[in-house]
Amino acid sequence: MGSPSGPPFDPDDPDRARRERDTEPIPRIDPDDGPGYGTGARLSDGPAFSDDAGYGDGPAYAGEGRSGRAWVRDPEAGYLPPEISEEELAGLRADASGATPRRVLPLEDEPSSLVARYLFPTERYRGEWKRHWIHLVTPIIIGVAATFVLGYLSGFLAGQDVGALTTIAVLLWFAVMGWVAWRVADWWYDRFILTNKRVMVVNGIITRRVAMMPLVRVTDMKYEQTPAGRALNYGTFVLESAGQEQALREVKNLPNPNELYLRVVEEMYEPQAVEARLGKEQDEAKADDGA
Repeated sequence: MGSPSGPPFDPDDPDRARRERDTEPIPRIDPDDGPGYGTGARLSDGPAFSDDAGYGDGPAYAGEGRSGRAWVRDPEAGYLPPEISEEELAGLRADASGATPRRVLPLEDEPSSLVARYLFPTERYRGEWKRHWIHLVTPIIIGVAATFVLGYLSGFLAGQDVGALTTIAVLLWFAVMGWVAWRVADWWYDRFILTNKRVMVVNGIITRRVAMMPLVRVTDMKYEQTPAGRALNYGTFVLESAGQEQALREVKNLPNPNELYLRVVEEMYEPQAVEARLGKEQDEAKADDGA
């Protein structure tokens, strides 16, 4: 009968415990013992993981001082990219009082009948704006001056018993006031329009003029404000398109130029954020109507 293989037993051997541990048989896996590595079984004395293990809604990094966006696991589709959270959208929406963290113009729900005829069905309407009232300063000054001058002249000529000249002065005053009314009407029908695809300017009463530029063609955009424009909150927009001549390049006397600039730039560079914000606002409006 031969001797067993391996070195003789030595109770003082420092490596004896390690060898015994390494030569222990692997414990039997019992499927009825409890949850295990994603199959319902577990190894004795080992860590257990379940099918639900994944990244949850908590912080992406350990520690209270860190922040991150968690990735959500879908059992069927794998790991999905992160979605825009309510906290991120909160900076883009107005609160209950109507105030917003940054200055952005509110969007109209529907275009006016004047503008709707120039939009095609797949185009998303973002807003329309009339020019600032400073656009009417010149005709108003002329109308006021004509009223004073021709009114004084008519009274003076009436005292001189020259009825024909008085009639001419009155007719001249009506002509000036008609021109002023025409300029006011032209200002009323003059609109700057923004959609998700282009910017447009529509003006003219009898002869309609429509100028537009696709947003994808805009290579540079700026607005200019004179000291009077900064005091009264109006400015001039200048649009460039690869150094080429275009129908729409300079738009004068637009109101709230800083807010309008943010609106156009956001539509150019962050259209997904605009769609997400508008979708949330529509859902909230429907919820309020249902309540």
